[in-house]
Amino acid sequence: MNLTLLPDLLLAGMLIGLAWAALSSDDLRRGVVLFIAFGLLLAIVWARLLAPDLALAEAAIGAGLSGALLLVALRDGGGADQHATKPSTLNRWLIDLFVLVMTCLIGWVLWLTIYAEPVERLAQLANAMLDRSGVSNPVTAVLLNYRAYDTLLELVVVLAAVLGVVVVGRERRGYREAGPVFHGLVHWLVPLLIVTAGYLLWVGAHAPGGAFQAGATLAAAGIVLRLAGYDAAGLPDGRLLRWLLVAGTGVFLLFGLAMSFSGGGFLQYPEAWSGSLILIIEVAATASIAAALVLAYRGGRTDGWPLMDEKAENREVSS
Repeated sequence: MNLTLLPDLLLAGMLIGLAWAALSSDDLRRGVVLFIAFGLLLAIVWARLLAPDLALAEAAIGAGLSGALLLVALRDGGGADQHATKPSTLNRWLIDLFVLVMTCLIGWVLWLTIYAEPVERLAQLANAMLDRSGVSNPVTAVLLNYRAYDTLLELVVVLAAVLGVVVVGRERRGYREAGPVFHGLVHWLVPLLIVTAGYLLWVGAHAPGGAFQAGATLAAAGIVLRLAGYDAAGLPDGRLLRWLLVAGTGVFLLFGLAMSFSGGGFLQYPEAWSGSLILIIEVAATASIAAALVLAYRGGRTDGWPLMDEKAENREVSS
């Protein structure tokens, strides 16, 4: 057996073990903590698979922000001390069997993908056209040039999700003002996160990074501000916040329609302008992703939706 496979097998075993522990935990808080640990380990697995872009996204969104949202949900729902309802023995056996079958199937597909005879893959085709994409990072080229439709739909999903949060109700209560130690930490940590987000956005054109990683890092700065007692969490109120939420999707659609009206295809950028257009789209997407994630963490609409508040008050009065 090749000894270089031992670390990979160890990572795979730990990943399956953490997933099992998170799903089978009776304590909800322990389950969320195990889920966060699972996300961090999964980020290491993505890095091991030479996918640093996915590793950054998993660590920032899959583990960090998702874990923070789950912990806040436990706090506001009074579920910190509650225990999960145990399924019946038959249901647990059926779920275990299904997971085992899917694990074997995915493992078999990965084995064939890695060790099969070399054939021409999409990665080779993408790299062959990289000079015409406007960027030198193949991941960014795929997301914002070759498969721009998928990225546009991802931004639409993020926008729809945060609109669902807004519709549910007003934002949850904030935290009290931080103590001197955490307050001092915030003063240097938040600027560092903002600078890191800017770096990830800029470097995404030729190295691992991009809008989703930058947006998640920028949202982390807002969450830190919220934890420190800043109710706004760095977000503007009113109309500017709404513009930020729709900026990513709006700029994407605007450029796509402009390409169509100029005689080209939808989201088929001119080769001479592709790099600049991708950068503008990524800047707008970063702002939208960050605003959406922070607003989701705040847990509802702010004072910027007075019309919705008036309708809710009218329903309460009429009832």
